[in-house]
Amino acid sequence: MMKLTAAAALAVSLIGSSAQAETLKFAFQGTLNQLDPYSLNETFTLSSLGNTYEGLTRRGPDLEIEPALAESWEIVDDNRWRFHLRKGVKFHNGNDFTADDVIFSADRVRSEGSDLTTRINAQVKVEKVDDYTVDFVLPGPNPILTYEWDTWYIMDKEWTEANDAVKVTSASDTTPNYASLHANGTGPYKIMSHEPGVRTIYEKNDDYWGKIDGNIDRVEFTPIGSDATRVAALLSGELDMVYPIPVQDIQRVDNNAGTKALTGPELRTIFLGMDQKRDELLHSSVKGKNPFKDVRVRKAFYQAIDMNAIRDKVMRGMSNPTSLLISPLLFSRSDEFERWPYDPEASKALLAEAGYGDGFSVAMDCPNDRYVNDEAICQTVAAFLARVGIKVELNAQPKAQYFAKVLASNGYDTSFYLLGWTPSSFDSWNVLTNITGCRDDKGVGGPFNLGGYCNPKITELSEQILVENDATKRDALIAEAFTILHEDVSHIPLHQQSLAWGVSEDVSLVQRADNQFMFRWVVKK
Repeated sequence: MMKLTAAAALAVSLIGSSAQAETLKFAFQGTLNQLDPYSLNETFTLSSLGNTYEGLTRRGPDLEIEPALAESWEIVDDNRWRFHLRKGVKFHNGNDFTADDVIFSADRVRSEGSDLTTRINAQVKVEKVDDYTVDFVLPGPNPILTYEWDTWYIMDKEWTEANDAVKVTSASDTTPNYASLHANGTGPYKIMSHEPGVRTIYEKNDDYWGKIDGNIDRVEFTPIGSDATRVAALLSGELDMVYPIPVQDIQRVDNNAGTKALTGPELRTIFLGMDQKRDELLHSSVKGKNPFKDVRVRKAFYQAIDMNAIRDKVMRGMSNPTSLLISPLLFSRSDEFERWPYDPEASKALLAEAGYGDGFSVAMDCPNDRYVNDEAICQTVAAFLARVGIKVELNAQPKAQYFAKVLASNGYDTSFYLLGWTPSSFDSWNVLTNITGCRDDKGVGGPFNLGGYCNPKITELSEQILVENDATKRDALIAEAFTILHEDVSHIPLHQQSLAWGVSEDVSLVQRADNQFMFRWVVKK
């Protein structure tokens, strides 16, 4: 696993937990709605819950895999992995953590309503050896089995069943169950109160099995959607940390006495997707057919968008235009790929060739509180497309409503959309499976392939990539897959956004490249 050292520079400033206990007050641009750890596969939600729940593994400041609820593991044979669980660990309600909780969580994360079904292959069998030993029996070799398990959080079987919360509350479900509003993990911080979309209060778990390097004993999270309000609260000292900060405010935060801006590379890729599955788009002026089934139309959309302008004007230089659906930090051969060039005249010609010389209209779904400048990016994309005759009807809304609309739980109700993706395994297989895998209407095969792109060759390559242990051969298979996706214009990659956090000068923390914020590393003077 490569070192991603943007986090390490900050990690060295931690001074241990001997300092006086403190309260940390922070804000994020979006809300924390669900506490059920399987409802939404979204970085902020998983990051927030990762302070309360834990996986068998976790990741350190530089994203290296570490033991967590499993203190060790070994490969018994090619298809059997054995995990030795940590003894003496208790859930926040005092229940013991055992193998039964792992087996229960493996079943629940793969059940209906879960947004994290790809964490464990449906064919994997989980067998109890004893109370603190569990075997995972695989259908075939899988060298990256544990790569995504830091965000597969283990739940208390007894607590979940007692509170009638075994069924996962999906992102589109308007009737939350007990686990949606309460949490019972093994992690370093307990959730003491939760008002969805309003406020969440954490307190340090004094019985935590591991080490807490920071000195924070209480955390108060408040969502603040307004960029100006969020930054003002930081500058005034009302808040200790806010993220993200608008790129245009980075210098202002840095120049303010008592605050600083933390910037660095992020692994997330922002991209556009199109419905290529339905015979007729749900939201378009084109009737009786689907223009996005034609690669010429998809390429026309791609070549109509000036990514350098978006980088310079919208992102103020805080982004890197990309040709792939994965960060170049995570694929060694990424420099072999180039974007289709910005060329509005070529775009018009492709549309005319495909029979859409007069253009057409299409609705575009976009979150307005999830990614850096997300709504502004969508507005700019719409403006570029208008120049080649495409009228975009923009539907920008808060992430809770956005995800409830576009995910499998609501039937993938979208024709054209913006999405961001950080592969939780930090590996190309995750992208190929989740974003480009052929899926059914329930999301099986490619749950975040919102537009339903399907090329059986990609599925074939993904299956080979998953079991290939030779790094050179594996990279060659990945390169072949990305070449196909590029030629097919399966999606329109836009950029990797940069991290931009605002922090009080009195606070030291770790800024990881996956944009997860872990309280156990925070020190406040």
